[in-house]
Amino acid sequence: MILDAKHEDLQSLAYLMGELGYPTTTDEMNHRMMKINASDDYRTLVYEQDGKVVGMTGLIRGFHYENNNNYIRIVALVVDSGERRSGIGKALLDAAEQWAKEQKASKLVLNSGNRDDREDAHHFYTSQGYEAKATGFYKKLN
Repeated sequence: MILDAKHEDLQSLAYLMGELGYPTTTDEMNHRMMKINASDDYRTLVYEQDGKVVGMTGLIRGFHYENNNNYIRIVALVVDSGERRSGIGKALLDAAEQWAKEQKASKLVLNSGNRDDREDAHHFYTSQGYEAKATGFYKKLN
């Protein structure tokens, strides 16, 4: 079942961030979620199975300078490694798409690193109708 994340999910969300490759404590997750939940442009969805959170997606609404369209960016999508390939990721993507349509978004976008360990994720996204576009740069700030 897909639900909006709640405070009681913090420990599970921290665990899932670790599964995604970003080790996180519950306190760190609490701090992040306080900031995220302060904005109506964010939405965090969890997949709950048998009373346990086994997947999540974090979404943010963005706006273009060059036109009047908005878009939804998937900033996090992760399924517990023991539950992958069971349809949970697809269900979370479908829920993200539904929210994007409700927000009148023109597109749904996401980034996924080019690391070799993301190959399965890249295949998953293309199998769900996403097109790969390898452009972009970043600079870390101190």
